Amino acid sequence: MKINTVKDNNIEIAVVDCNEILITDVQSALDLMATIRYETGCDHIIIYKSAICEEFFDLKTKLAGEILQKFVNYHVKIAIVGDFSVYTSKSLKDFIYESNKGKDIFFLPNEEQAVQKLSKQ
Repeated sequence: MKINTVKDNNIEIAVVDCNEILITDVQSALDLMATIRYETGCDHIIIYKSAICEEFFDLKTKLAGEILQKFVNYHVKIAIVGDFSVYTSKSLKDFIYESNKGKDIFFLPNEEQAVQKLSKQ
């Protein structure tokens, strides 16, 4: 795993670059959050969809809600980048839509849009 940082609008954002699945459960998400805070001091994170287990995107598992609640509880904003059109679940599409209207959790198609969303004050 490699963590790069970008700065936009005076906000430092950690961009996680890896070729493996990093988030498989709540504890692995907490570990990742702690590692990023320790190594970069960032509380804004961009992570690619490929670094998150597929069970996360099946809302019946409740994994997405449990993990994302931890990010909100610890005041960490996160953008998940990837192609979400591959999912046919209406409830997941609604979840993504509602998340994108908020200010803490975003599902976006590319890193540039993720930086723009996370760097808004």
